[in-house]
Amino acid sequence: MIDFSKFKSLFSVMNFFRDEQMCKDALADARWNGDVICPYCGKHHCSKRKNGRYRCIKCKKNFSVLVGTIFENTKLPLYKWFVAMYLISSHKKGVSSCQLSRDIEVSQATAWYMLQKIRLLYPQNDSERMSGVIECDEVYIGGKEKWKHKSMRTPHTQGRSTATKVPVFGMLERTTYVDDNGVERPMTYVHAMIVEKTDKATLQPIIEQFVDKGSLIMTDELSAYKGIDKLGYFHRVVKHGEAEFVNKTDNDPIDIFTNSIEGFWSHFRRMIVGCYHNVTEEHLQSYIDEAVYRWNTRKMTEDERFEHMFNLSVGLVVTWNDLRLCA
Repeated sequence: MIDFSKFKSLFSVMNFFRDEQMCKDALADARWNGDVICPYCGKHHCSKRKNGRYRCIKCKKNFSVLVGTIFENTKLPLYKWFVAMYLISSHKKGVSSCQLSRDIEVSQATAWYMLQKIRLLYPQNDSERMSGVIECDEVYIGGKEKWKHKSMRTPHTQGRSTATKVPVFGMLERTTYVDDNGVERPMTYVHAMIVEKTDKATLQPIIEQFVDKGSLIMTDELSAYKGIDKLGYFHRVVKHGEAEFVNKTDNDPIDIFTNSIEGFWSHFRRMIVGCYHNVTEEHLQSYIDEAVYRWNTRKMTEDERFEHMFNLSVGLVVTWNDLRLCA
């Protein structure tokens, strides 16, 4: 098995994956660990041919180690894919397609395609639920009317208007983790998605889908959150309109605030503005997924995150139609 702990830098990745055969051997090792399984019929112990491909003794089909991965049918060397995966996983704000095209010497269009395929490695799991202390908040992406000429501006787009902005809803779970020294430390996990509206009929069913009953939900004073306590939750409100950012009484064992989820929105905005500059609504959800993955794995080291992405890469086939419809 590959010792991913030695991938502490981009240089170590490039030094290890020196040629195409080394990359394919690493994929085969991570994917099958000596027991080659046919991606078509699931038969174990398939034989390896002299040309490096495999043959299933049951369905008689030939296949390579790339079949059934995001690298299937690629014309690019695998080491460029691995370098791209390491770059996007190790950089705090991601890597733009223009920068990646210069780093690995491909066209900008090819780099964009690679990044979109890599982003599909970490979609959010809609079957996971949150519990305990949950912060909920919404953000609006786009619609910078101040950069337009006055004659081109859309009226009444301030605040929570969705005339020129895309609403995004997020939920953050406060929890803890144990570090390498056995010390319990605070940790938060996020789930975020594009929504059509930020009204009661839209947001409260989402909360019911992802948050366990009996959890403590903290929100701002948006009217869409009124009545959450009647759904089986404890609800506390922070009144931002009155310059209140922490609401705590003597009876509260914990601080009531939404600063953590707002911190995630701040990271997400900086990723968009500082790295990608602008994203279309069509692909916004994939960028949200990237930001959520980066936030939820922020306690991982570069080598641990690269190992996680490497293992995810061997089980997903992505086509061009998937990228077109990934929003």
